[in-house]
Amino acid sequence: MHRVLKDLKIMLLANLWIVPVLAALIGAVFYFVAPPPPMSARMATGAEGGGYRIFAEKLKQELAKQGFELTLVPSAGSRDNLERLLAEDSQVEIALVQSGLERQLDAADNARLHSLGAVYQEPLWLFHRRDISLDRIADLLPLRLALGTAGSGTRAATEAILDANAIDPGQYPTTWQSLGGNKAASALITGELDAAFFVGPAENTRVQQLAANPELSLANFRRAAAYEARLPFLKRVTIDEGLLNLAQNSPPQTTITLSPVATLVINRGFHPGLVPLFLEASREVMKHGTLLDKAGAFPSAEPRTFTLSGDAEHYYKNGPPLLQRYLPFRIASLADRYIILLIPLLVVLIPLLKAVGPLYRWRIRARIYRWYKHLREIDRQLDAGTLPDRLDTEVERLEQLEDELAKVEVPLSYSNELYELHVHLRYVIERLHTLQKRREPSATVQS
Repeated sequence: MHRVLKDLKIMLLANLWIVPVLAALIGAVFYFVAPPPPMSARMATGAEGGGYRIFAEKLKQELAKQGFELTLVPSAGSRDNLERLLAEDSQVEIALVQSGLERQLDAADNARLHSLGAVYQEPLWLFHRRDISLDRIADLLPLRLALGTAGSGTRAATEAILDANAIDPGQYPTTWQSLGGNKAASALITGELDAAFFVGPAENTRVQQLAANPELSLANFRRAAAYEARLPFLKRVTIDEGLLNLAQNSPPQTTITLSPVATLVINRGFHPGLVPLFLEASREVMKHGTLLDKAGAFPSAEPRTFTLSGDAEHYYKNGPPLLQRYLPFRIASLADRYIILLIPLLVVLIPLLKAVGPLYRWRIRARIYRWYKHLREIDRQLDAGTLPDRLDTEVERLEQLEDELAKVEVPLSYSNELYELHVHLRYVIERLHTLQKRREPSATVQS
């Protein structure tokens, strides 16, 4: 056992050079590896109680399960969210944006933003007083109408609809108001307004409240196909009889409306490593679907608005990264990055480890073979007959080498080579002794 430990010690000392080499390689991996994704982000969500806010709160809860902190930043709506994303000192990295708003940006601003995909439909609802007949958008001209607040998704969708009908809202400053949300709903219910546009999911409290009111009706977009052809970010949505409120049978007949989609949009401050995390959390939020969205339908790469993020494109094609399917996000994201850098490390490390064996053998044998240098010098002098007249010094030198050689330690497997060196050294010493004896009589005669 003692001998085994001694051999192990010799082996470790002989290969001690590999420690700083490995340390340098591992240090390089940690130096060059991309930093892990942050575990926090800020998201612009829209007004309190709105569809964006409700979705964002559910998203926040899902992300918290992975130890991720999502800070929700209230805003005036979709257009305001875009402005926040594009601000030079942006305080948010991600926001919910209504499809269609990308058309209002120039190419440079569009290039600064990317989409993670659509997360749910947010239909455009046109509620009006029941005693008013609406067949076409032009019928709204004489009415008291709420267009949605400035900067909101409702206002953007409304303006697109009006523009498609060649109607300028500015021509009706006294009857058409920049009003939306709960204020518009209250004004419509009390009769201060004749009609109002709203955007939001069917489950939205405001939509449900309006649908249940017997004095209000939901307008039917009979020409939905024509709008789809001109405004591709709007899709035809069928609201079946009683879908909004079975008790009140609202709507009383199948009704057609138009719907943009709520889209997750990111700026350059959003870490790409967070894309699978957010999309998985969004999928969990929407796994049961809604009144209008089938289970598992969202998030979706379609319809395309802003350029889809490359990481989102990969997610929709291949699903989440392999490790993130089985490990917590923080661990999986770190492992993904180190695995990528471990590949070139292994390319260097494998031949390096293969060299350990030959280098070890060379270093052990070097302890033995370096002694042959002295023996070879003496052999050459013997063959050439050039040894000094007095051999005592040379014999004494070799005997000192023999004593030093006795202290040399090598692994047991190399002992035969060490013993061979002992034999060779003794052989040369004996030759020198023999030569001394031959010269002694000559020295006696001369004296």
